[in-house]
Amino acid sequence: MSKQTHAFQAEVAQLLHLVTHSLYSNQEIFLRELISNASDACDKLRFEALNNAALYEDAPELQVRLAYDKDAKTLTITDNGIGMSAQEAIDHLGTIAKSGTKDFMSKLTGDQKQDAQLIGQFGVGFYSGFIVADKITVESRRAGLKPEEGVRWISGGTGDFEVEAITRAERGTSVILHLREDALEYANAWKLKDIVGKYSDHISLPIRMEKEEWKDGELIDPNDENGGRKPGGMVKTGEWETINQASALWTRSKKDITDEQYQDFYKQISRDFEGALSWSHNRVEGSTEYTQLLYIPSKAPMDLFNRDKKAGIKLYVKRVFIMDDAEALMPSYMRWVKGVVDSADLPLNVSRELLQESRDVKAIRDGNTRRVLSMLEDLAKHDKEPEAATKGASASDGVTDVLSEEDKAKLGQYTKFYAEFGAVLKEGLGEDFGNRERIAKLLRFASTTSDTVSVSLADYKARMKEGQEAIYYITADTLAAAKNSPQLEVFKKKGIEVLLMTDRVDEWALSFLHEFEGTPLQSVAKGAVDLGKLQDESEKQAAETAAELFKPTLAKLKEALKDVAEDVRVTTRLVDSPACLVVQDEGMSLQLSRMLKQAGQPAPVVKPILEVNPEHRLVKRLADDSSAVHFNDLAHILFDQALLAEGGLPDDPASYVRRVNALLAG
Repeated sequence: MSKQTHAFQAEVAQLLHLVTHSLYSNQEIFLRELISNASDACDKLRFEALNNAALYEDAPELQVRLAYDKDAKTLTITDNGIGMSAQEAIDHLGTIAKSGTKDFMSKLTGDQKQDAQLIGQFGVGFYSGFIVADKITVESRRAGLKPEEGVRWISGGTGDFEVEAITRAERGTSVILHLREDALEYANAWKLKDIVGKYSDHISLPIRMEKEEWKDGELIDPNDENGGRKPGGMVKTGEWETINQASALWTRSKKDITDEQYQDFYKQISRDFEGALSWSHNRVEGSTEYTQLLYIPSKAPMDLFNRDKKAGIKLYVKRVFIMDDAEALMPSYMRWVKGVVDSADLPLNVSRELLQESRDVKAIRDGNTRRVLSMLEDLAKHDKEPEAATKGASASDGVTDVLSEEDKAKLGQYTKFYAEFGAVLKEGLGEDFGNRERIAKLLRFASTTSDTVSVSLADYKARMKEGQEAIYYITADTLAAAKNSPQLEVFKKKGIEVLLMTDRVDEWALSFLHEFEGTPLQSVAKGAVDLGKLQDESEKQAAETAAELFKPTLAKLKEALKDVAEDVRVTTRLVDSPACLVVQDEGMSLQLSRMLKQAGQPAPVVKPILEVNPEHRLVKRLADDSSAVHFNDLAHILFDQALLAEGGLPDDPASYVRRVNALLAG
């Protein structure tokens, strides 16, 4: 059979149902999406009008209007933005999840493409209207086209749509929702105002509705004032009123914004259904003036570790939207931060290239970084109850509570943050030299005294034994592998705490952090272990004596293992195990080498050092039987067992099994 190519077939009606009923968990979200699209249409007009002011026609004031008709069971969202031609209506509305912004961008050339980064998408957001409507009518005319070049698009959401030419005097778009019986609550002024206040209050464009006032019903008997009246009701006056603040949330005073409004705004800009963990809202003045509203999410996104993903905060210039992934305004290791920066100094036509080069942008970036670190430091400071609060105050103190309500709300918040974003925060050790010390103070680890990731470097240093001269750590694939590593044996024996690091980034990140507050960091799996004052003279003498007596066996081991081991030496770190593998102080760990290979990255061949414990029975047998025919097999078994204990696998597992079987068989 010859090769053929076929297109996927889709049940459009089912797909639309999935989009409209599964993508959005909250029914009223449809209005937020449609208002957002209307706002984006106005942003597009504002952008195109930079080169052609005639596009404003006779309506320079951009706005969004909401209108409802209870009798007709319709809700209409109208904007006087860029509008659509007949072909654009077919292309954008007739293709599910096609981005209008993407199509808009594809028509731009040169610097325009860099300058135009609009948030809106006529994608799945438009189809959210089918959550409440059984039919949607769209009437539109693109700015600059003649009135008779308008278009009407109609669909019942069942897989087909109709398009016809109409005459439309005003530019822009009207989305008419024909409401289902179970959605008639949205043909209500109070309901619409409540939703706008909740989700779209920050939109800088005025969102308007026709004003209503109460009108008493007519007299039942026109000749009898006391004969009663027919039921009264709210009637439209013909005057349009603005129902949102018509000012961006971040431009308002903090005292005028509630926590709920901050959270609603976060959900709007992040498309996150969970609230933010913390936020900071500040106006920065000086040589560079800007307003920042930055959020720390409570949940990490699925693509957190995808460094190629475009991410960043929204950039506005004098409340005019510029782009929603301004990567230059936030370092890569803070790519999880959401929020808005509104600059008073950047030009309206700022491009990504200019962002990279601008001195003002660097100042904003540094300011944003410092602010986020300050937020994290505050969360870390209040993560646990202070000792006085934990123990409780005595009655004689007259103190009943040492924590404010604000501080109580922060308890456990940093632990929650670190569980989600701690691994990415560590990237800052290698990326942000200027803030390395602040980042180091924010890091948390498990240790040989704590299985939970809660030990800071400051905590560790405060608990160091007298005479201890280094902060000891070990990296491993899992917590179990780290806890049970033979490299820890001498440290456990002497009661020395060791930090257990199991994030994939640890090995790389720690290569940029050589000390903490003057105390060096030392991997227990690298170099020779020198416990300094923690090891008495008798122990040192015994180790030297054992090494001297074991020299002949070491020479034979080196020869037997010359293809797999860089060196063989007597250990100072083992107590119960016969052998372990280590690398040179500046060498790449075996764990990192494995990770690079698993990721398909080139990795240098790492030949580890085998350290043997001359006091172990297996090693003593090796020394006693140094002339035996099984010496070579026993040496390789010793090496492979050390490799297994370290978390690796023998290059030839079958040979390892064969050698063990031969040894067991005698």
